[in-house]
Amino acid sequence: MKYRKLGSTGMDVSVIGLGTWQFGGEWGKDFTQVEVDAMLDKAGELGINLLDTAECYGDHLSERFIGNYLARRKRADWKVATKFGHHFEGHLLRGQLWSAADVLKQLDDSLRALQSEYIDLYQFHSGTDNEFNNDKLWSMLDRQVQAGKIRHLGVSISASNDGVFQTGSAPDVKAEAIQVVYNRLDRKPEENIFPLCIEHNLGVLARVPLASGYLSGKYKPDAVFQPGDVRANHNADTRNKQLKAVAEIAANEVPRDIPMAQWALAWCLQHAAVTSVIPGCKNVEQVISNAEAADWVGNL
Repeated sequence: MKYRKLGSTGMDVSVIGLGTWQFGGEWGKDFTQVEVDAMLDKAGELGINLLDTAECYGDHLSERFIGNYLARRKRADWKVATKFGHHFEGHLLRGQLWSAADVLKQLDDSLRALQSEYIDLYQFHSGTDNEFNNDKLWSMLDRQVQAGKIRHLGVSISASNDGVFQTGSAPDVKAEAIQVVYNRLDRKPEENIFPLCIEHNLGVLARVPLASGYLSGKYKPDAVFQPGDVRANHNADTRNKQLKAVAEIAANEVPRDIPMAQWALAWCLQHAAVTSVIPGCKNVEQVISNAEAADWVGNL
Protein backbone atom coordinates (compact mmCIF):
# COMPACT_ATOMS: atom_id res chain seq x y z
CA MET A 1 0.00 0.00 0.00
CA LYS A 2 1.06 3.59 -0.63
CA TYR A 3 0.21 6.57 1.59
CA ARG A 4 -0.15 10.30 1.06
CA LYS A 5 -0.65 13.31 3.31
CA LEU A 6 -4.26 14.49 3.23
CA GLY A 7 -3.74 18.17 2.51
CA SER A 8 -2.71 20.14 5.59
CA THR A 9 -4.24 17.63 8.04
CA GLY A 10 -0.97 15.84 8.63
CA MET A 11 -2.81 12.52 8.33
CA ASP A 12 -1.18 9.78 6.27
CA VAL A 13 -3.97 8.02 4.41
CA SER A 14 -3.82 5.03 2.11
CA VAL A 15 -4.17 5.94 -1.56
CA ILE A 16 -6.89 3.29 -1.72
CA GLY A 17 -9.62 3.94 0.83
CA LEU A 18 -12.90 2.17 1.38
CA GLY A 19 -16.24 3.79 0.64
CA THR A 20 -19.15 2.38 2.66
CA TRP A 21 -22.38 3.71 1.17
CA GLN A 22 -23.18 0.12 0.22
CA PHE A 23 -23.33 -0.87 3.91
CA GLY A 24 -26.47 1.27 4.19
CA GLY A 25 -28.39 -1.16 1.98
CA GLU A 26 -28.93 0.95 -1.15
CA TRP A 27 -26.81 -1.01 -3.59
CA GLY A 28 -28.95 -4.12 -3.89
CA LYS A 29 -27.56 -5.99 -0.88
CA ASP A 30 -28.13 -6.00 2.88
CA PHE A 31 -24.95 -6.71 4.82
CA THR A 32 -24.32 -8.55 8.06
CA GLN A 33 -21.76 -7.56 10.67
CA VAL A 34 -19.81 -10.74 9.89
CA GLU A 35 -19.51 -9.69 6.23
CA VAL A 36 -18.44 -6.17 7.14
CA ASP A 37 -15.90 -7.46 9.65
CA ALA A 38 -14.33 -9.72 7.02
CA MET A 39 -14.00 -6.87 4.52
CA LEU A 40 -12.53 -4.46 7.06
CA ASP A 41 -10.15 -7.09 8.41
CA LYS A 42 -8.87 -7.72 4.90
CA ALA A 43 -8.62 -3.99 4.21
CA GLY A 44 -6.53 -3.48 7.32
CA GLU A 45 -4.36 -6.47 6.47
CA LEU A 46 -3.65 -4.94 3.05
CA GLY A 47 -2.76 -1.54 4.50
CA ILE A 48 -5.99 0.37 3.85
CA ASN A 49 -6.55 2.79 6.72
CA LEU A 50 -9.19 5.20 5.36
CA LEU A 51 -12.92 4.57 5.77
CA ASP A 52 -15.51 6.95 4.34
CA THR A 53 -19.10 6.82 5.55
CA ALA A 54 -22.02 9.18 6.21
CA GLU A 55 -24.91 9.85 8.54
CA CYS A 56 -27.45 8.93 5.86
CA TYR A 57 -25.99 5.66 4.57
CA GLY A 58 -28.96 3.99 6.16
CA ASP A 59 -30.00 5.75 9.37
CA HIS A 60 -26.40 5.76 10.68
CA LEU A 61 -26.41 2.06 9.64
CA SER A 62 -23.07 2.14 7.82
CA GLU A 63 -21.57 4.01 10.77
CA ARG A 64 -22.91 1.38 13.20
CA PHE A 65 -21.34 -1.45 11.22
CA ILE A 66 -18.02 0.40 11.33
CA GLY A 67 -18.45 1.27 15.00
CA ASN A 68 -19.18 -2.31 15.98
CA TYR A 69 -16.02 -3.29 14.17
CA LEU A 70 -13.83 -0.54 15.65
CA ALA A 71 -15.01 -1.37 19.17
CA ARG A 72 -13.19 -4.69 18.81
CA ARG A 73 -10.08 -3.34 17.07
CA LYS A 74 -7.48 -0.60 17.56
CA ARG A 75 -9.24 2.68 16.74
CA ALA A 76 -5.99 4.57 16.13
CA ASP A 77 -5.18 2.30 13.16
CA TRP A 78 -8.04 3.84 11.15
CA LYS A 79 -8.84 7.25 9.71
CA VAL A 80 -12.62 7.56 9.74
CA ALA A 81 -14.34 10.15 7.57
CA THR A 82 -18.06 10.74 7.89
CA LYS A 83 -20.47 13.48 6.86
CA PHE A 84 -23.31 15.71 8.03
CA GLY A 85 -26.32 17.54 6.64
CA HIS A 86 -28.88 14.85 5.87
CA HIS A 87 -31.10 12.28 7.50
CA PHE A 88 -32.03 8.95 5.96
CA GLU A 89 -35.78 8.75 5.28
CA GLY A 90 -35.91 5.69 3.03
CA HIS A 91 -34.30 4.29 -0.10
CA LEU A 92 -32.58 7.27 -1.79
CA LEU A 93 -34.66 9.68 0.33
CA ARG A 94 -32.83 12.28 2.41
CA GLY A 95 -34.04 14.95 4.80
CA GLN A 96 -32.14 18.24 4.98
CA LEU A 97 -30.63 19.16 8.36
CA TRP A 98 -28.27 22.13 8.18
CA SER A 99 -28.81 24.22 11.31
CA ALA A 100 -26.02 24.31 13.87
CA ALA A 101 -28.24 22.57 16.41
CA ASP A 102 -29.27 19.83 13.97
CA VAL A 103 -25.69 19.18 12.91
CA LEU A 104 -24.47 19.03 16.51
CA LYS A 105 -27.07 16.31 17.15
CA GLN A 106 -25.93 14.49 14.01
CA LEU A 107 -22.35 14.68 15.21
CA ASP A 108 -23.20 13.17 18.57
CA ASP A 109 -25.32 10.49 16.89
CA SER A 110 -22.43 9.64 14.56
CA LEU A 111 -19.98 9.43 17.45
CA ARG A 112 -22.31 7.02 19.24
CA ALA A 113 -22.80 4.93 16.11
CA LEU A 114 -19.06 4.83 15.46
CA GLN A 115 -18.38 4.09 19.14
CA SER A 116 -15.59 6.62 18.99
CA GLU A 117 -14.64 9.72 20.95
CA TYR A 118 -13.63 11.55 17.78
CA ILE A 119 -14.07 11.69 14.01
CA ASP A 120 -10.93 12.10 11.92
CA LEU A 121 -12.61 13.99 9.06
CA TYR A 122 -16.11 15.48 9.37
CA GLN A 123 -17.46 16.59 5.99
CA PHE A 124 -20.19 18.97 4.84
CA HIS A 125 -22.31 16.56 2.78
CA SER A 126 -23.47 17.62 -0.69
CA GLY A 127 -25.22 20.81 0.30
CA THR A 128 -25.93 23.93 -1.72
CA ASP A 129 -23.79 27.05 -1.57
CA ASN A 130 -26.51 28.76 0.51
CA GLU A 131 -26.43 25.88 3.02
CA PHE A 132 -22.65 26.06 3.10
CA ASN A 133 -22.64 29.82 3.72
CA ASN A 134 -23.68 29.53 7.37
CA ASP A 135 -21.41 31.18 9.94
CA LYS A 136 -23.28 29.71 12.91
CA LEU A 137 -22.78 26.20 11.55
CA TRP A 138 -19.04 26.56 11.00
CA SER A 139 -18.51 28.36 14.32
CA MET A 140 -20.23 25.47 16.10
CA LEU A 141 -18.07 22.95 14.23
CA ASP A 142 -14.92 24.86 15.09
CA ARG A 143 -15.88 24.58 18.76
CA GLN A 144 -16.24 20.82 18.33
CA VAL A 145 -12.75 20.69 16.83
CA GLN A 146 -11.45 22.57 19.86
CA ALA A 147 -13.31 20.13 22.11
CA GLY A 148 -11.66 17.15 20.40
CA LYS A 149 -14.80 15.59 18.90
CA ILE A 150 -13.55 16.36 15.39
CA ARG A 151 -9.94 16.17 14.24
CA HIS A 152 -10.39 17.84 10.83
CA LEU A 153 -13.16 19.38 8.72
CA GLY A 154 -13.85 18.72 5.05
CA VAL A 155 -16.33 19.39 2.27
CA SER A 156 -17.98 16.73 0.11
CA ILE A 157 -19.11 18.44 -3.08
CA SER A 158 -22.51 17.50 -4.51
CA ALA A 159 -22.45 15.98 -7.98
CA SER A 160 -24.96 18.67 -8.99
CA ASN A 161 -22.74 21.54 -7.77
CA ASP A 162 -19.72 22.88 -9.66
CA GLY A 163 -17.95 23.07 -6.31
CA VAL A 164 -15.97 26.22 -7.07
CA PHE A 165 -17.45 28.40 -4.30
CA GLN A 166 -17.21 25.70 -1.63
CA THR A 167 -13.68 24.68 -2.59
CA GLY A 168 -12.47 28.26 -2.74
CA SER A 169 -14.13 28.99 0.62
CA ALA A 170 -12.86 25.86 2.36
CA PRO A 171 -9.89 27.63 4.02
CA ASP A 172 -12.27 30.28 5.39
CA VAL A 173 -14.22 27.61 7.34
CA LYS A 174 -11.03 25.74 8.30
CA ALA A 175 -11.83 22.79 6.05
CA GLU A 176 -8.75 20.89 4.92
CA ALA A 177 -10.07 18.33 2.45
CA ILE A 178 -12.45 18.14 -0.51
CA GLN A 179 -14.37 15.07 -1.59
CA VAL A 180 -15.60 15.09 -5.18
CA VAL A 181 -16.83 12.76 -7.91
CA TYR A 182 -13.87 12.04 -10.17
CA ASN A 183 -13.22 9.22 -12.59
CA ARG A 184 -12.23 8.56 -16.19
CA LEU A 185 -15.82 9.27 -17.30
CA ASP A 186 -16.17 12.46 -15.24
CA ARG A 187 -13.12 14.71 -15.39
CA LYS A 188 -14.84 18.00 -14.60
CA PRO A 189 -12.92 18.61 -11.32
CA GLU A 190 -9.74 19.01 -13.38
CA GLU A 191 -11.06 22.33 -14.71
CA ASN A 192 -11.52 24.39 -11.56
CA ILE A 193 -11.68 22.33 -8.36
CA PHE A 194 -8.29 20.62 -8.54
CA PRO A 195 -6.34 23.82 -9.24
CA LEU A 196 -7.96 25.39 -6.17
CA CYS A 197 -7.14 22.31 -4.08
CA ILE A 198 -3.48 22.51 -5.09
CA GLU A 199 -3.40 26.27 -4.43
CA HIS A 200 -4.88 25.90 -0.91
CA ASN A 201 -3.20 22.56 -0.03
CA LEU A 202 -6.53 20.79 0.31
CA GLY A 203 -6.53 17.00 0.36
CA VAL A 204 -8.73 15.35 -2.27
CA LEU A 205 -10.81 12.21 -1.83
CA ALA A 206 -12.06 10.99 -5.22
CA ARG A 207 -15.40 9.30 -4.80
CA VAL A 208 -17.16 7.14 -7.39
CA PRO A 209 -13.74 6.40 -8.95
CA LEU A 210 -15.21 3.37 -10.74
CA ALA A 211 -18.21 5.40 -12.01
CA SER A 212 -20.71 3.40 -9.93
CA GLY A 213 -19.02 0.18 -11.03
CA TYR A 214 -19.28 0.93 -14.76
CA LEU A 215 -15.47 1.22 -14.98
CA SER A 216 -15.08 -2.25 -13.50
CA GLY A 217 -15.52 -3.55 -17.02
CA LYS A 218 -18.17 -6.03 -15.87
CA TYR A 219 -21.21 -4.40 -17.46
CA LYS A 220 -22.36 -4.20 -21.07
CA PRO A 221 -24.45 -1.28 -22.46
CA ASP A 222 -27.69 -3.25 -22.00
CA ALA A 223 -26.99 -4.11 -18.34
CA VAL A 224 -30.05 -4.32 -16.06
CA PHE A 225 -29.80 -3.54 -12.33
CA GLN A 226 -32.21 -4.97 -9.79
CA PRO A 227 -34.67 -2.89 -7.73
CA GLY A 228 -32.96 -1.70 -4.57
CA ASP A 229 -29.70 -1.02 -6.44
CA VAL A 230 -29.13 2.75 -6.79
CA ARG A 231 -27.97 2.20 -10.37
CA ALA A 232 -31.48 1.04 -11.32
CA ASN A 233 -32.50 4.69 -10.90
CA HIS A 234 -29.91 6.02 -13.34
CA ASN A 235 -31.23 7.33 -16.63
CA ALA A 236 -31.09 4.40 -19.05
CA ASP A 237 -29.88 6.45 -22.02
CA THR A 238 -27.12 8.07 -19.98
CA ARG A 239 -26.13 4.72 -18.50
CA ASN A 240 -25.90 3.06 -21.92
CA LYS A 241 -23.90 6.00 -23.28
CA GLN A 242 -21.45 5.68 -20.39
CA LEU A 243 -21.12 1.94 -20.81
CA LYS A 244 -20.39 2.39 -24.51
CA ALA A 245 -17.67 4.86 -23.54
CA VAL A 246 -16.29 2.30 -21.09
CA ALA A 247 -16.04 -0.28 -23.87
CA GLU A 248 -14.03 2.20 -25.96
CA ILE A 249 -11.75 3.02 -23.03
CA ALA A 250 -11.17 -0.68 -22.36
CA ALA A 251 -10.24 -1.23 -25.98
CA ASN A 252 -8.01 1.82 -26.43
CA GLU A 253 -6.55 2.84 -23.06
CA VAL A 254 -6.35 -0.07 -20.64
CA PRO A 255 -3.23 -2.27 -20.93
CA ARG A 256 -4.04 -5.93 -21.34
CA ASP A 257 -2.15 -6.94 -18.19
CA ILE A 258 -4.17 -4.67 -15.85
CA PRO A 259 -7.74 -5.41 -14.66
CA MET A 260 -9.87 -2.48 -15.75
CA ALA A 261 -11.05 -1.64 -12.22
CA GLN A 262 -7.47 -1.42 -10.97
CA TRP A 263 -6.50 0.70 -13.95
CA ALA A 264 -9.43 3.07 -13.28
CA LEU A 265 -8.40 3.58 -9.64
CA ALA A 266 -4.74 4.11 -10.51
CA TRP A 267 -5.78 6.49 -13.30
CA CYS A 268 -7.47 8.79 -10.77
CA LEU A 269 -4.39 8.76 -8.55
CA GLN A 270 -2.17 10.01 -11.38
CA HIS A 271 -3.55 13.52 -10.95
CA ALA A 272 -1.36 15.60 -8.66
CA ALA A 273 -4.34 16.89 -6.68
CA VAL A 274 -5.80 13.50 -5.75
CA THR A 275 -4.81 12.08 -2.37
CA SER A 276 -6.93 8.92 -2.22
CA VAL A 277 -9.74 7.12 -4.01
CA ILE A 278 -12.63 5.64 -2.03
CA PRO A 279 -14.26 2.84 -4.04
CA GLY A 280 -17.02 0.78 -2.50
CA CYS A 281 -16.89 -2.99 -2.20
CA LYS A 282 -19.38 -5.80 -1.69
CA ASN A 283 -17.04 -8.64 -0.74
CA VAL A 284 -13.51 -9.49 0.33
CA GLU A 285 -12.44 -10.23 -3.24
CA GLN A 286 -13.28 -6.66 -4.28
CA VAL A 287 -11.32 -5.29 -1.32
CA ILE A 288 -8.28 -7.26 -2.49
CA SER A 289 -8.65 -6.14 -6.10
CA ASN A 290 -9.04 -2.49 -5.09
CA ALA A 291 -5.98 -2.61 -2.83
CA GLU A 292 -3.88 -4.10 -5.63
CA ALA A 293 -4.51 -0.95 -7.68
CA ALA A 294 -1.92 0.78 -5.46
CA ASP A 295 0.75 -1.28 -7.22
CA TRP A 296 -0.05 0.50 -10.49
CA VAL A 297 0.14 4.04 -9.11
CA GLY A 298 2.95 5.76 -10.99
CA ASN A 299 3.36 2.79 -13.33
CA LEU A 300 0.63 3.34 -15.93
